[in-house]
Amino acid sequence: MSITLTTWSLEQTSPSDLRPAAPPESGDVTVRRAEVPSPEFARFLYTAVGGDIRWTDRLGLTYRQWQEIVEKPGSEIWVAYDRGTPAGYVELDAQADGVVEIVYFGLIPGFRGRRIGGHLLSCGTARAWDLAERWPDREPTKRVWLHTCSLDGEHAMANYERRGFRLFDTKVEQAEETQTPGPWPGAHA
Repeated sequence: MSITLTTWSLEQTSPSDLRPAAPPESGDVTVRRAEVPSPEFARFLYTAVGGDIRWTDRLGLTYRQWQEIVEKPGSEIWVAYDRGTPAGYVELDAQADGVVEIVYFGLIPGFRGRRIGGHLLSCGTARAWDLAERWPDREPTKRVWLHTCSLDGEHAMANYERRGFRLFDTKVEQAEETQTPGPWPGAHA
């Protein structure tokens, strides 16, 4: 079955564009970088966050392909923890000419609606802006960008805009509808 898929691309072009969200009032939420490259952990985060919103593009990757993603210089994964439990993540990818893409961002379903998303996006975006401090061979960040689509969570676009991201492109296409696999097949039937 074919569906209409809208993809929006957004950007910030200065660190001063970032409008941080306040940390969540409840719980003990921290955001830390996963400094040890782990294909297993990266795949866990990807499936746990994206399983119910049709993230399927990486499901067929091999272990080696996951390893290449997490070991790429300038690639970082920042994880939100609520009292020690992973709640969501931001994946950054340093690209050419001082550009950093927020490749993936989201929360595990049980942690949505608790004001963690704005805080995590704020932290992840700030880390995109100062990425060159951790990767001295990279030039300073001049632009941070991301894309979201009509299949993502209902609050995604508003969160990006509240954090200071501006729309620079919109693409509408027909796509094949995919099953929602959950973190593992059948998890969210």
